[in-house]
Amino acid sequence: MFSFRKKTAVQRYDPEIAEPVIRSSICTGEKTAGFRDRKTGVFREVMLIRNEEDLEAFRKEFGVSGPLETIY
Repeated sequence: MFSFRKKTAVQRYDPEIAEPVIRSSICTGEKTAGFRDRKTGVFREVMLIRNEEDLEAFRKEFGVSGPLETIY
């Protein structure tokens, strides 16, 4: 009845098309990790960041290294 999607080791994104960023709410401080399209600037949300472990999971899942820009 329910099917659970199996996670792959490392998901890929195209760095030519999108860049990894953290979006933070000015009001609540809630942070969301995702990818911003370089051409249009549209943000695609991937996961909620509640603590450092979530951020490291995002980095590991998508193979992201280096500092991430925070957008508001």
